[in-house]
Amino acid sequence: MSRVDSTVRRALAITAAAALALSMAACSGSGGGSGSKTVVWSTWGTPEELTRYKDFDQKFMKEHPDIKVVLQPVADYGDYHTKLLAQLASGTAPDVFYIGDDKIGQFVNSKALLPLTSLMESSASKTKPDDFAQGLFGATKKGDEYYAAPNDSNPDALWYDKEALKKAGVTDNPATLAAEGKWTTEAFLDMNEKLHKAGLTGSMFWNYWSTHYSWISSQGGKAFDESGKFVANTDQTSVKAMDVLAKNFQNGTFVVADTLPEGAGADSVFVTHKAGFFVQGRYTIGTVKAAGDPENYDVAPWPTPSGKAAPTGVAVSYLAINAKTKNKDAAFEFWTDFLSAEGQTQRLQGGGNAVPSIKGADKVVLDGYPEHAKTLLEMRDIGFEDYATEAAVPGLSSDISDKMLALYQGKASTKETLDEVAKMIADKTGGK
Repeated sequence: MSRVDSTVRRALAITAAAALALSMAACSGSGGGSGSKTVVWSTWGTPEELTRYKDFDQKFMKEHPDIKVVLQPVADYGDYHTKLLAQLASGTAPDVFYIGDDKIGQFVNSKALLPLTSLMESSASKTKPDDFAQGLFGATKKGDEYYAAPNDSNPDALWYDKEALKKAGVTDNPATLAAEGKWTTEAFLDMNEKLHKAGLTGSMFWNYWSTHYSWISSQGGKAFDESGKFVANTDQTSVKAMDVLAKNFQNGTFVVADTLPEGAGADSVFVTHKAGFFVQGRYTIGTVKAAGDPENYDVAPWPTPSGKAAPTGVAVSYLAINAKTKNKDAAFEFWTDFLSAEGQTQRLQGGGNAVPSIKGADKVVLDGYPEHAKTLLEMRDIGFEDYATEAAVPGLSSDISDKMLALYQGKASTKETLDEVAKMIADKTGGK
C-alpha cells in the first residue's frame, strides 16, 4: 500500500445523496446464483502493485481451484470510492474491496460491510483479531465487532538524509540517539535549526491527520479523549506542542510538502540533499534507491521530550467484504488469505512499499534496508490510525487539515485554530 497523497485525501467529500445510496447498498454483482464460487474484488494501485495483486490471485486460485477470482482495478484513488458507491447502489459492487482510511468510517456506519468478528475467530480464519497491530483497526471496530482489517501499514517515520545533516554541521545520528533513548524534541529542533541556518529545509511534512496528531502525541499531548471528544484545544500540553509545530512551519524551518511547486516537489528536494528530514512511510525506499545513493538515508521515530518512543500515526488501507455478497464463504476465504502473514509476505517482499499489519510477516521489512528498518515495526506496534470520530464523517479530515494549513501558514493563531477544529468536530458529529 503506497501512501495516499494528501492532496487526494483532500478531495471533495462524497455527497449526501451518494452516502444515502451507500446505506441502501444492494447485493453484490459478482454474478452467478447461489453456489457460485466467483469472487470479484476491487482496489486502486500503481501498475507494480496491481501486478503483485494479480500474482496473488493466480496463486490463490491454484490453491483453491473451486474459487475463481476476478480483479476490478481502479487506477485513480480519487475516483475509486465514488465508483464503489455507485456499484453498491446499483447492486454491482464487488464481493471484497479496499477502502481508504479517510473513508472507512462512513462505510462502517452505512451497514454496507459484512461483520467479521465471528469469521475472524472461526477455524477457517488465518487472521485472528489479536494477530493484527491493534492500533491499526481505527474506525473499523464498533464495540466488539470488526468490519474490515488493515491490508498492511505505513508508519509515518522520520526519514533523514545523512549528507544534508552533515552539510548543516550536525554530528549526531538520529537513529543512534533513538536507540540510546536520547532522541529528544530538543535534539530534533536543534538539528532543524542548524539545517535552516545552512539554507536547507529542516523537515517536510504532509498536511493530514497523521502530522497533526503524531506531533501532539509525541509531545505528550492528547488530541481526542477516550470518549472520542476532541480535546487538543483544552489540553495545555497539546496547545503548546501545536504552537511549536506551527512556529517552525511559519519561519520556514518546517515545510508543508503539499505546498511545494510542481517539478520541485518533496521527493526531489529530499533526494537532492536539500532537506534533513522527510516524514513518510516505507515506500520511500523506492524513492531514495532510484536516486542512486540509498546509503545516505535512514529512519528514526518521532522525537519526544524524554527520548522515549511514543505512539504516532500509521497510514493504512482496509479490506472489507460486501454485506450482500452471494458468496460469503468464498469471499472470506479470499479475504483471510489476502491478509494472512503468508499473503502479506507475498505481496510485500522485495517491494519495499509497506509494513505488514499482522504478526508473522515482519521478515519482509528486516531485509537489510534501511539500516534501522526495525524502527518501522516498532512504530507500527505502538502506533495509531486516524481517530474514529474524525474518520466517520465524510470530508471532516480534509476540513480539519484546511484549518491546520492556515495555522501553519501563519493566517491564524494556535488556540484559535484548535478551538475552531473542536467546534467543527462537535457540529459535524452531534456533540463530540
